[in-house]
Amino acid sequence: MSNKQEIIAKFQRKEGDTGSSEVQIALLTDRIQHLTEHLKAHPKDNHTRRGLLKLVGQRRALLKYLREKDLEKYRKISAQLGVK
Repeated sequence: MSNKQEIIAKFQRKEGDTGSSEVQIALLTDRIQHLTEHLKAHPKDNHTRRGLLKLVGQRRALLKYLREKDLEKYRKISAQLGVK
């Protein structure tokens, strides 16, 4: 099973759920961590840096939405992923 499938399986609400806020936040967090490691090795890669900033903005918007809709789920996923 790939890393993406494992993340989906861990955070999905029910079987076949790939689009819930929790799953999207978890997948974005994984990509953000991967790009952060890439930028440590390639600090002048500004194209990747821009993509990373866009992903961070998307994740922030999803976290804000989840916080407004369901505070308990927001707290749970924030604790699991270590994001604010």
